[in-house]
Amino acid sequence: MKQDKNASAGSKMSRTIDWDDSDSSILMVDQTLLPAEYKIIKCKTIADVCEAILNLRIRGAPALGVCGAYAVALSATLSSAGTVEGLLKDMNVAGETIKKTRPTAINLSWGVDRVLAIAEEEGYDPKLVRDIALHEAKKMADEDVELNKKIGKHGAKLLKDGDVVLTHCNAGKMACVDWGTALGVIRSAVADGKKISVVSCETRPLNQGSRITCWELMEDKIPVHLITDSAAGFFMANGSITKVIVGADRITQGAVFNKIGTYSLSVLAKEHNIPFYVAAPVSTFDAAGFDEAVPIEMRSEDEIRYIGKAKELNAPLGVSIKNPAFDMTPMENVSALITEKGVFCPPILIEEIIID
Repeated sequence: MKQDKNASAGSKMSRTIDWDDSDSSILMVDQTLLPAEYKIIKCKTIADVCEAILNLRIRGAPALGVCGAYAVALSATLSSAGTVEGLLKDMNVAGETIKKTRPTAINLSWGVDRVLAIAEEEGYDPKLVRDIALHEAKKMADEDVELNKKIGKHGAKLLKDGDVVLTHCNAGKMACVDWGTALGVIRSAVADGKKISVVSCETRPLNQGSRITCWELMEDKIPVHLITDSAAGFFMANGSITKVIVGADRITQGAVFNKIGTYSLSVLAKEHNIPFYVAAPVSTFDAAGFDEAVPIEMRSEDEIRYIGKAKELNAPLGVSIKNPAFDMTPMENVSALITEKGVFCPPILIEEIIID
C-alpha cells in the first residue's frame, strides 16, 4: 500500500474514502498521520484493506461500512473466476476476512453483507456481478453523505446558540465519507448561524480526539478546546459543558457501544444533568444483538506501553496491560438518539426506528 502517485501530501480529497476508476483501487486518507501530515493512500489488494482497517488508517463506523463495501467490489475485480459461482465464492471469502478485522463496529459487516447480497441476487454473469458490486458500493458512499446531512439537520435543533458541546473520539468527516455524525450535528448548527464551541477529549490511547477531531474543527474554524480524558468531570462540574454528543459503533436495544471512555462520560453527564446525545445512522443499529454477546475489541498492549511513533516507553516493559477499544453505555444514560430518521428519546424499540 503506497501513497497515490497522483496525490501529494498537501492535496485533499473531497471524501475520506473513495474509489479510483483509473486502476480499480480504493483511496483513503491515512488517519494515523493526522494532524502532522495529510496523506492519501491506495489499497490495491484485500491485504492492503485489512492492514488499513487493523491499523486505523481508516476508522469510524460509517467509513468502515463503506470501506467494507468497496473491499467486496475490489475482491470482485481481483478475482480471476470465470463463473458467477466462483466469483461469488471469492467475494464471500474476502468479505469474511474483512469482517474479522474489527468485530465491534457493526457497519463493517453491514457494508460487506449489503454488497454481497445484491451481487448474489442480481448478478447472472461475472461482468454483471462486478458491475453491480461496484455500483452498490459507490451508492452506499453517496448515501452516507446524504444520511449524515440529515443527522446533522435533525440534531442541530437540539443545540442552542452559545452551547459548549463536549465530544469524545472522532465522529466527524474522518469517521464517515463526509460531514460526520456527532461533528455533523455541530457543523449543521453552525451552518444555521448558531455560535457553538466544542470541548474535545483527547481520547487515549490513540488520541483520535486531539489528533483528528481538533484538526477537523480547526479546518472548519469552529472553536475547540482540547482536554485530557480525565478532565471531563471537572469541566462538567463547573458548568462549562452544556451538551455531550458522541457517535456510535453499534447500538443495541439496551446499549450504545462506542470508543472506550464513552460510558464514563455518560455517567458524568447524568450526574450533572447534562444532555447526553448519540448521533449515528440507522445502519449502526443492531436490533437482534444482545448486549453481552457484542464482542469488545481488545487492542495491542503496545498502544499503551509506548507513546507515539518514537516508541517512548510509557510503562514498565513487564507490566500487564488491558486495552479495550470500546465500552458499553446503557440506554438509560442516553438522552436521545439522533438518526437520519429523526431524534428518538429512550425508552424506544430500536426495531421500530429501523423499519419506520
